[in-house]
Amino acid sequence: MGPRSRRQLLHATGLVTAIGLTSACSSSDTTDRYGDEASGYVSGNGVTTEIALQDRTEPLEFSGTTYDGEVFDSVEQRGSILVVNVWYASCPPCRIEAPELQAINEEYADRGVAFVGINLRDDAGPAQAFEDKYGITYPSIPDQQSEVMYQLRGHVAPNAVPTTLVLDRSGRVAGRISGAIDPSILRAMLDGVIDEPAS
Repeated sequence: MGPRSRRQLLHATGLVTAIGLTSACSSSDTTDRYGDEASGYVSGNGVTTEIALQDRTEPLEFSGTTYDGEVFDSVEQRGSILVVNVWYASCPPCRIEAPELQAINEEYADRGVAFVGINLRDDAGPAQAFEDKYGITYPSIPDQQSEVMYQLRGHVAPNAVPTTLVLDRSGRVAGRISGAIDPSILRAMLDGVIDEPAS
């Protein structure tokens, strides 16, 4: 399947899932996302959404201090494409997708794509141990008080981990993956946004 056909398929999928955006956060769907109680996490439900250029909402704005003590401000990323990954260290799907996220981060760094993590639970020790283990080089913001998650409301279901957003060059949500990423789908999303005309 060529890049154009793949993007068309993603767009069609996005139309179906975007219609039911609120249903992705409904009580029945949230119940379905609970796995074994001992796992201690709520996994994403696997829904992938691509949002057409004309259907995107207002730009997201969030900021925070990374585990390395640097200030990260999403507004400063305007003009670049930003991948936002919501995670924490003891989340099993987060461990599965971590090497793929890092590989895509490296692959797309020269194409105007940046990555940032939003960690919902961990202090610096566990978070940085996770990053060291999986070779993660992009920054993460600790968000134990859900201040960043509040800014992402309506785009990330509360406690649905992992979730990955793709923000376009204007900071608007262009795509969302709920659950561990499929690398080919994330790449297709990024390729589609990269190909969009600069606004």
